[in-house]
Amino acid sequence: MADLIVPAKTIPDDRGNVLEITPDSADWSYVGFQVFNLQAGQSLRNETGDQEVCLVLISGKANVSTVKETWNEIGKRMDVFEKTPPYSVYVPNDDYYEVTALTNLELAVCQAPGKGNHKARLILPSEVGVEVRGYGNIERLVHNILPEKEAADSLLVVEVFTPNGHWSSYPPHKHDRDALPDESLLEETYYYHVKPEQGFAVQRVYTDEGDLDETLIVRDGQAVLVPRGYHPVSAPQDMTFTI
Repeated sequence: MADLIVPAKTIPDDRGNVLEITPDSADWSYVGFQVFNLQAGQSLRNETGDQEVCLVLISGKANVSTVKETWNEIGKRMDVFEKTPPYSVYVPNDDYYEVTALTNLELAVCQAPGKGNHKARLILPSEVGVEVRGYGNIERLVHNILPEKEAADSLLVVEVFTPNGHWSSYPPHKHDRDALPDESLLEETYYYHVKPEQGFAVQRVYTDEGDLDETLIVRDGQAVLVPRGYHPVSAPQDMTFTI
């Protein structure tokens, strides 16, 4: 099995990429995830191929275009810990996306197999479902960017803001059966930002059988792989953002 913690690069490559997870690198079947740090004026263009994509503007502003659509000057959140919903763009398979940063931009690229059932569209902050989930020390703020009821073939994209000392992804749960509404079959990545940056989160990943039982210390800018069938529980020690 691949290592469960995926660190970000300290220096972006020439395309601005700082983190990349593929099905091959994660040793699973479907989900990919990338993070790009683009400088103002820098552009990124990729073909989607057989993947549908959700572009999430974690922070910063940009122009985004696809084969049939163009959205200019989107983005409002300049710091993820403003905790306001982001601008995002859904792009289907057999399309392309081009992103030009208008400010310094942190961009998440979420990928999964597409079937061509949906059109490219802008997801406005006002269209993002906002909810406070849990209570007491399991309370957290959730932004449902691309929930299961919205138009997509495979992707599910959510942001979570977890206060210091609180638990997230609680109660412990798993996603190894296609048995809705009780359980869904998912492969998950958790991408972290921690405030202050020198802080950390604690994430438990384990199975009922005990063949995997890991307690992970996760730092700012790292991702955690949660393969199918494993239970994620996150216990942050500082204010934590995950997507």
